[in-house]
Amino acid sequence: MIRVTLIGTFRTVDGTRTNTFKRGADSFPQIDRVCHLIDGANLQRFMGLLGAGLKDEEKLILGTFVADRSALAIASGDRLFQRHAVILGSTGSGKSYAAALLLERAAKLNNPNIIVFDLHGEYGPLGDIANGGYATRYKIAGPGDLEMPSDNVVFLPFWVLNRDELLSMLLDRSDQNAPNQASRFGFHVRVLKEATANMARAMAAKTFTVDSPIPFVLRDLLIRLRDDDTRKGTGASGKDVKGEWEGKLSRFISRLEAKIGDRRYGFMFSPTEVTQAYDWLHKFAIRFFSGANGEGIKIVDFSEVPSDVLPVVTGVFARLLYDIQFWMQPISRRPVSIFCDEAQLYLPRRDDADAVERQALWNFERIAKEGRKYGFGLVVISQRPSDVSRTILSQCNNFLALRLTNEADQAVVKRLVPDNLAQIIDALPLLDVGEALMLGDAMLLPTRVRLDVPKVRPSSATRDFWQEWNTATPNENATIAAIESLRAQTRAAVERPDLFEV
Repeated sequence: MIRVTLIGTFRTVDGTRTNTFKRGADSFPQIDRVCHLIDGANLQRFMGLLGAGLKDEEKLILGTFVADRSALAIASGDRLFQRHAVILGSTGSGKSYAAALLLERAAKLNNPNIIVFDLHGEYGPLGDIANGGYATRYKIAGPGDLEMPSDNVVFLPFWVLNRDELLSMLLDRSDQNAPNQASRFGFHVRVLKEATANMARAMAAKTFTVDSPIPFVLRDLLIRLRDDDTRKGTGASGKDVKGEWEGKLSRFISRLEAKIGDRRYGFMFSPTEVTQAYDWLHKFAIRFFSGANGEGIKIVDFSEVPSDVLPVVTGVFARLLYDIQFWMQPISRRPVSIFCDEAQLYLPRRDDADAVERQALWNFERIAKEGRKYGFGLVVISQRPSDVSRTILSQCNNFLALRLTNEADQAVVKRLVPDNLAQIIDALPLLDVGEALMLGDAMLLPTRVRLDVPKVRPSSATRDFWQEWNTATPNENATIAAIESLRAQTRAAVERPDLFEV
């Protein structure tokens, strides 16, 4: 018995055109009609039809079809990025290579604009121009970058966060004084931003809100909060009485001071003096919208960002770029795409998200739902789709699914594809490394493809445990350097292990 799923219609003659294929079945074979298996040269010609209707400038070559290795697997680059995409696969299935392949193809265009959120630093080789790299590499400032940051270090100063994002990090909602703390915080922030806008004689001085990304001095905020927390009130008899805010802000001030004093959060709460300038945000945006030195692929390394604020940092970064794109004149917008690597770490299901993660979710869900209209796309990359926000996945219309062995993850993909294609997902645990099922708007026929190997590979290749145990020798200096990097919370020691001797 063979189970058949009707997914498209091939016509030798269709009006004035010949040999066409379109998705969907609008006519059906009669019972007892003869079925034919396409093979050999016919299969090659049929596979070639799938990309034949695309313009040359729209074609995105992914590899070859598993059914016919002589036929190129061609997708629509426009549809892939317009309608958001997902790259899924268990660890070791070739997920990072698939992402690197898309980046490599995009880098050959004249003016691509892609920002990769690199959670583990594995896409670093793509920024090594001397060895064939094609991307510009940045990193979120770590504890070792605060004194003398290099040009590729990125700060996200506290003032670019909106009120809710800051409060998600600083406010303890279980504190009975939480409403008072949030109220005074918002009041003072607004006053300080107004002062900056007036000083800069900015257009925003009359229309800004507490969420507007306008610089202010954190020290001035602390002075105002401490004054509220210690100021006495005046009673009817003229004697001092307990003030309206007295003692109610103490815990909030302590949490803010703790964040300022923790060097891990230096990229946000101890940024350089330059980030306090009113025009800093202009330069930041130009760097990521135009690309440094003409490079259109930007790799942003988040590996030194503390895990407890990772969702806020990624969410703020994405929201900031999206807001700028939203407010830009439509005629001046250039399409932007964000590659969200290891998405399960900062885009969890809403039921599992805490207050910090919900802020990031809201930002990314907004982009997933509205981004297409403003030329802003997402490519979500994850090894555990069952742990990723359902809302975001449901807005993605293209799936590059590599081997998935977990039943819960397979079930998620099945729910996201049309019912008539659900049976195709049964092949997911059987795929070889580097093979993928391509489904969605970017390719006419849901099919199994063998992805090309990127020329510049991310540093995520599976290690050969058995062979390395047999040939490699331990490096004591490297171990000591790793410990010092752990203590200093910077990779400087790891990058120069020769500076540390046993």
